[in-house]
Amino acid sequence: MIEVRTHTALHVLKGAVVKVLGAKWTASVYTQDNHGRLTVKFERKPSDEEIAEIFNLANKKVQENALIRTEVLDRVQAERKYGDQIYDLFPVPPEVSQLNIVVIDDWNINACNKSHTNTTGEVGQIIQDYWRYRNSKQLLEIAFNVK
Repeated sequence: MIEVRTHTALHVLKGAVVKVLGAKWTASVYTQDNHGRLTVKFERKPSDEEIAEIFNLANKKVQENALIRTEVLDRVQAERKYGDQIYDLFPVPPEVSQLNIVVIDDWNINACNKSHTNTTGEVGQIIQDYWRYRNSKQLLEIAFNVK
Protein backbone atom coordinates (compact mmCIF):
# COMPACT_ATOMS: atom_id res chain seq x y z
CA MET A 1 0.00 0.00 0.00
CA ILE A 2 1.28 3.46 -0.85
CA GLU A 3 1.96 5.97 1.88
CA VAL A 4 -0.86 8.49 1.29
CA ARG A 5 0.97 11.54 2.65
CA THR A 6 4.04 10.87 0.49
CA HIS A 7 1.94 10.27 -2.60
CA THR A 8 -0.02 13.49 -2.03
CA ALA A 9 3.30 15.33 -1.60
CA LEU A 10 4.04 14.42 -5.25
CA HIS A 11 1.02 16.49 -6.32
CA VAL A 12 2.05 19.40 -4.09
CA LEU A 13 5.64 19.28 -5.35
CA LYS A 14 4.49 19.05 -8.99
CA GLY A 15 2.43 22.21 -8.54
CA ALA A 16 5.53 24.00 -7.27
CA VAL A 17 7.64 22.65 -10.17
CA VAL A 18 5.10 24.04 -12.64
CA LYS A 19 5.04 27.44 -10.87
CA VAL A 20 8.85 27.77 -10.69
CA LEU A 21 10.04 26.03 -13.85
CA GLY A 22 6.96 25.71 -16.05
CA ALA A 23 7.73 21.98 -16.42
CA LYS A 24 4.39 20.47 -17.39
CA TRP A 25 5.07 16.78 -18.04
CA THR A 26 5.71 14.21 -15.34
CA ALA A 27 7.89 11.38 -16.64
CA SER A 28 7.73 9.14 -13.55
CA VAL A 29 6.92 9.05 -9.86
CA TYR A 30 8.07 6.83 -7.03
CA THR A 31 7.07 6.55 -3.36
CA GLN A 32 8.12 4.23 -0.57
CA ASP A 33 7.22 4.95 3.03
CA ASN A 34 8.06 8.63 3.61
CA HIS A 35 10.39 8.93 0.60
CA GLY A 36 9.32 10.07 -2.86
CA ARG A 37 10.78 11.03 -6.21
CA LEU A 38 9.23 13.16 -8.95
CA THR A 39 10.77 13.12 -12.42
CA VAL A 40 9.71 15.74 -14.95
CA LYS A 41 10.62 16.48 -18.54
CA PHE A 42 12.67 19.69 -18.60
CA GLU A 43 14.96 21.24 -21.21
CA ARG A 44 17.75 22.59 -18.98
CA LYS A 45 19.51 22.06 -15.68
CA PRO A 46 17.81 24.24 -13.05
CA SER A 47 19.76 26.29 -10.53
CA ASP A 48 20.06 25.40 -6.85
CA GLU A 49 18.02 28.54 -6.16
CA GLU A 50 15.17 27.30 -8.39
CA ILE A 51 15.14 23.95 -6.58
CA ALA A 52 15.10 25.74 -3.21
CA GLU A 53 12.16 27.87 -4.41
CA ILE A 54 10.25 24.72 -5.45
CA PHE A 55 10.51 23.34 -1.91
CA ASN A 56 9.73 26.76 -0.42
CA LEU A 57 6.51 27.06 -2.45
CA ALA A 58 5.54 23.42 -1.84
CA ASN A 59 5.82 23.87 1.92
CA LYS A 60 3.86 27.14 1.76
CA LYS A 61 1.10 25.19 0.02
CA VAL A 62 1.26 22.59 2.81
CA GLN A 63 0.97 25.37 5.41
CA GLU A 64 -2.08 26.77 3.59
CA ASN A 65 -3.87 23.49 4.36
CA ALA A 66 -5.57 23.73 0.94
CA LEU A 67 -8.45 21.41 0.15
CA ILE A 68 -7.73 18.44 -2.13
CA ARG A 69 -10.74 17.38 -4.19
CA THR A 70 -11.21 14.27 -6.30
CA GLU A 71 -13.68 14.43 -9.18
CA VAL A 72 -14.80 11.24 -10.85
CA LEU A 73 -15.51 12.09 -14.48
CA ASP A 74 -16.12 10.35 -17.76
CA ARG A 75 -12.81 10.51 -19.66
CA VAL A 76 -14.24 12.62 -22.50
CA GLN A 77 -15.83 15.00 -20.00
CA ALA A 78 -12.57 15.26 -18.02
CA GLU A 79 -10.58 16.04 -21.17
CA ARG A 80 -13.13 18.63 -22.23
CA LYS A 81 -13.04 20.30 -18.80
CA TYR A 82 -9.28 20.19 -18.10
CA GLY A 83 -7.51 19.46 -21.39
CA ASP A 84 -4.25 17.55 -21.50
CA GLN A 85 -2.97 18.95 -18.20
CA ILE A 86 -4.58 15.99 -16.43
CA TYR A 87 -2.12 13.59 -18.07
CA ASP A 88 1.53 12.68 -17.59
CA LEU A 89 4.04 11.18 -20.03
CA PHE A 90 3.00 7.70 -18.87
CA PRO A 91 -0.38 7.18 -20.55
CA VAL A 92 -3.70 6.18 -19.05
CA PRO A 93 -4.73 2.98 -20.88
CA PRO A 94 -7.31 3.70 -23.62
CA GLU A 95 -9.82 1.24 -22.13
CA VAL A 96 -10.12 3.40 -18.99
CA SER A 97 -13.32 5.38 -19.56
CA GLN A 98 -13.70 7.01 -16.14
CA LEU A 99 -10.99 9.10 -14.47
CA ASN A 100 -10.33 10.25 -10.93
CA ILE A 101 -9.15 13.84 -11.26
CA VAL A 102 -7.23 15.14 -8.25
CA VAL A 103 -7.58 18.91 -7.91
CA ILE A 104 -5.66 21.33 -5.72
CA ASP A 105 -7.19 24.62 -6.88
CA ASP A 106 -4.77 26.93 -8.72
CA TRP A 107 -1.97 24.44 -8.04
CA ASN A 108 -2.24 20.95 -9.56
CA ILE A 109 -4.76 18.95 -11.58
CA ASN A 110 -3.97 15.35 -12.43
CA ALA A 111 -5.67 12.10 -13.35
CA CYS A 112 -4.70 9.76 -10.51
CA ASN A 113 -6.20 6.55 -9.20
CA LYS A 114 -4.35 6.58 -5.85
CA SER A 115 -5.53 7.70 -2.40
CA HIS A 116 -4.81 11.24 -1.20
CA THR A 117 -5.03 13.27 1.96
CA ASN A 118 -8.03 15.61 2.28
CA THR A 119 -5.87 18.72 2.62
CA THR A 120 -2.30 19.72 1.82
CA GLY A 121 -1.66 20.33 5.53
CA GLU A 122 -2.00 16.60 6.24
CA VAL A 123 1.10 15.96 4.09
CA GLY A 124 3.53 17.42 6.64
CA GLN A 125 6.82 19.07 5.78
CA ILE A 126 8.36 18.21 2.38
CA ILE A 127 12.13 18.01 2.78
CA GLN A 128 14.57 18.02 -0.13
CA ASP A 129 16.65 14.87 -0.34
CA TYR A 130 18.56 15.28 -3.61
CA TRP A 131 18.02 16.33 -7.19
CA ARG A 132 19.76 15.58 -10.45
CA TYR A 133 19.37 16.57 -14.05
CA ARG A 134 19.96 14.07 -16.84
CA ASN A 135 20.78 16.21 -19.86
CA SER A 136 20.82 13.31 -22.35
CA LYS A 137 17.18 12.52 -21.54
CA GLN A 138 16.17 16.04 -20.47
CA LEU A 139 14.81 14.72 -17.20
CA LEU A 140 14.85 16.45 -13.81
CA GLU A 141 14.63 14.09 -10.84
CA ILE A 142 13.65 15.57 -7.46
CA ALA A 143 13.78 13.32 -4.41
CA PHE A 144 12.19 14.26 -1.09
CA ASN A 145 11.07 13.02 2.30
CA VAL A 146 7.96 13.91 4.26
CA LYS A 147 8.13 14.56 7.97
